[in-house]
Order: sequence, then structure tokens, then C-alpha cells
Amino acid sequence: MKVLVTGGTGYIGSHTVLSLLEAGHDVLVVDNLANSSRESLSRVQEISGRTAVFHAVDLLDEPALREVFARNSGTEGSHSRIDAVIHFAGLKAVGESVSQPLRYYHNNVSGTINLLRVMDDYGVRTLVFSSSATVYGESNPVPYIEKMEIGANNPYGRTKEQVEDILSDVGAADSRWHIALLRYFNPVGAHESGRIGEDPLGIPNNLVPFIAQVAVGRREKLMIFGGDYDTPDGTCLRDYIHVMDLSEGHVAAVNHVAQKAGVFRWNLGSGIGSSVFDVLHSFERAVGHELAHEITGRRAGDLPAFWADPSAALADLGWSTSKTLDQMCQDHWRWQKNNPQGYTTA
Repeated sequence: MKVLVTGGTGYIGSHTVLSLLEAGHDVLVVDNLANSSRESLSRVQEISGRTAVFHAVDLLDEPALREVFARNSGTEGSHSRIDAVIHFAGLKAVGESVSQPLRYYHNNVSGTINLLRVMDDYGVRTLVFSSSATVYGESNPVPYIEKMEIGANNPYGRTKEQVEDILSDVGAADSRWHIALLRYFNPVGAHESGRIGEDPLGIPNNLVPFIAQVAVGRREKLMIFGGDYDTPDGTCLRDYIHVMDLSEGHVAAVNHVAQKAGVFRWNLGSGIGSSVFDVLHSFERAVGHELAHEITGRRAGDLPAFWADPSAALADLGWSTSKTLDQMCQDHWRWQKNNPQGYTTA
């Protein structure tokens, strides 16, 4: 298949582009490079020996997006037709979404509507959407299963929820659509080569990239938000998934829905809850020494614990995670150690 990947230069996007290329698919990438580097695709080419065609396009620029589809519409004199889309592009910082909700709704929801409109006009109706476990909200018990009612509690999560609703309505209205909604949990790690990985701009919002920057000397210490939760060691429990396991889940999903119309929802997670201290100590084993940390007050909005029930993905896609927390931390550390300033190291 020829697969268009939106947000394909980002962390999860670039690893998925690599998995798609290694699986034999042809890949187009559209990305506005607002929170990523084109260097990631150069390194994907280095690893895979294959090239993903890149277009610097923002989904809010509908005419530019239409031009990409027109050039890949399969008509006479053009490139082969796009068969499917994997949609990662979007703003993703929970805290920033609270302070800038209009920006998040405009970018994440309006951008997706533009994409769907262009896809429909060009007869491309196979889509895998990058959703999130944040759609489950605060009230659901763990583990999270796909049939639960959703109700995100922050603007970022609500943009994911609203896009899921839009896609569900599109699929219900037109049986020609093939749609997968992938709700995944906490992606960490990097490709085993250490050549591509997570490169957040500014202060990392997530635990593992922050620990990695402490380990490489870019941050003084890790701040642990809350040590008095009702969990085995008092810190929050989360479901961590290796980014390569996650990328392979996207490949499995696009292969599956390309053959089957409808709207499908799958959790992509390990089904295991790991605490902040579990992750910290695993990363310390990878580094070979202890890392400075300090327990401070709880952070508003943090849930004590959540993890996935991934059994539906196993049953429907034949997909499950294969990498342990120690492997995740080892691969993440290899990336950070070899690229102390991320892609700007190059």
C-alpha cells in the first residue's frame, strides 16, 4: 500500500514510518515541523535503506493538502494513488491545552476535518487515527476496555474524544470508510539503533524523556509529583509501551482495516501498571548509577493509576507488546546518550 502519514517526522510518527517501510509499504509524510525535525526521516532512510517522500504541509492549509492528494491520485501523469492514511498530526501537551484551548481545538479538530474532507474527495477512505488513553477520563475503573464510556477531563483529551466522535459519525454515515481508533498509553523507548527517538522541545512533559535528560546532564534532578498515592510505592502507576511495539500496532491496524469496512477501537498497551519509581530504577539500571530525584506535591489532574486491557488488539490484530520496561529504558538511554541534544546534535 501507499500510506500517507500525518505528523510523520514526530516521535511516534517517525518510528511508524520506519515500520511501514520495513513492512514493504510506500510512505508519504506530511508535517509542519512545529514540534519535530526532518532529520528523523533522514535517519529512518539510513536505517531502512528506503525513502519516505516528505511534504512540508500543515493540515490547516487545506489547499496545500489537496495538492498532495492530487499529485498522488493515480490519475494519468501522476504518482500512484494513496491507499490509506495514518493520522498523528496534532498538538499534544495537556498543560498547554488547558491554557490554550482554542489553539488545540482549532489545530487538532479543524485540521482533522480538513484531512477527512480531502480524503473523501479523492476516494481515500482508510484511516488509522492516533487517539489516546486520556479519552477514558477519571471515572472509569482500571483496566480500561474499549466498550467503556469515554469522558476526557482536559482540552487535549477532549480533542481526541471529539475526533473519535467525528470519525464514528463519518463511518456510520458512509459504509465505504475503514477506520481504526487506536487508544494508546505511555510510549517510551527508541529504535534499538539509537538513531531515532523522542526529542521534545523545551521542558519534557513526560516522565521518561525527563529522566533521560537528567541522566545526560541537561536537567538537575527529576521531580516526582506525589509520593502518597494509594499505590504500592506511593507514586502513580502507568502503562508504558515501547514505541517500536506501538509502531508495529499501527502497521497491524492499517493492514487490518484496509480489508474491513467499519469503525474499530483498540487499546495499544502492555496491560501492566508500572510506578514512577519502577521506571526511575529501571532507567538507573540502564545508565549504571543512581539519578537525582525529589518528591514534591501532587500535580493537578494526575490519576493514581491506569493501564490498558489490550486483549481486543490481540484477538483482532494478533498484536501484543513484546518489550519489557528494562528494554524500553535501555533503548531510550541509548538514543539520549548518543544524541544528548536530540536531533540538533547532528
